[in-house]
Amino acid sequence: MTDQRAATGGSRADGDVSAARVEGVWKSFGRTDVVQDLSFEVRRGEVLGFLGPNGAGKTTTMRMILDIIRPDRGAITVFGGPPGIEHQTRVGYLPEERGLYRDVPILETLTYFGALRGLSTREARDRATHLLTEVGLGEAMKKKAAELSRGMHQKAQVVATVLHEPDLLIVDEPFQGLDPVNGEMLRSVLLAQRDRGAAVVMSTHDMTDAQKLCDRILLIDRGRRLLYGRVPEIQRAFSDGAVEVRAAGISAADGRYRSVSEAAEVDGSVRFLLRAGASAQQLFRELADEGADVERFEVSTPTLNEIFIRTVAGDRRAEAVR
Repeated sequence: MTDQRAATGGSRADGDVSAARVEGVWKSFGRTDVVQDLSFEVRRGEVLGFLGPNGAGKTTTMRMILDIIRPDRGAITVFGGPPGIEHQTRVGYLPEERGLYRDVPILETLTYFGALRGLSTREARDRATHLLTEVGLGEAMKKKAAELSRGMHQKAQVVATVLHEPDLLIVDEPFQGLDPVNGEMLRSVLLAQRDRGAAVVMSTHDMTDAQKLCDRILLIDRGRRLLYGRVPEIQRAFSDGAVEVRAAGISAADGRYRSVSEAAEVDGSVRFLLRAGASAQQLFRELADEGADVERFEVSTPTLNEIFIRTVAGDRRAEAVR
């Protein structure tokens, strides 16, 4: 499904399914390498989850794609050419630091933003009216930004970002701080952009959102790529890292199994996350050696949150040894 969208998506397609490519990019500030030899692409008709701890280099990379800052080495292409202001009508950007004109009615602000992105004033107003109504701000569109709650302000900002139907959409923590209802509403907005053929780059710390929305993920730490690929393939690659066990006399609080790094109670079972290098067979032998009465032992597909923790922690341990 995703491949078909990517191959056909985008009314202004240039023949390449990639909306943006980053190839061997480096960026330093002072003596600190913020981005190190980073390569990836974002394809039309997909959501690419851009993941990493705070300070990993995600925002710097997004700003390089947007041509706000320039890389020291490597190459970035957007729609087959260098990034720049000529692409502004095809790109939408939602920064983590939100900003709307405080003393201007929301509808007027969005109409102005749409006109800056190449829409006629009438079309911008019509689209803004429709989208504001769709996200539950129909009765608030004549209010000034200063009069809106944080959640309302955030929804209006997302509408401003997608108003001109960009071919490349870059969003930084789009659902942060939203209640479940409004969060789900904005997820639908982003998926609608993907389904019409846009390429979406979504930076998030919420692994549940990443697992639910993303077709592929890119995980970086200290500017270096650690994981990159389709979500199901990455989960399969880590499938030996988590085991769900139902047995009398075991508890997530035990901490007595050498093969286990952490454990949690899940629906009457215990979900064990294995240490790097440990196997499910090793855990089974430990349970058998202590005479546990095992009712269920299932190698589980790990969550993205577990993969994130395991990968970043493992990389940092390896770095400390070097």
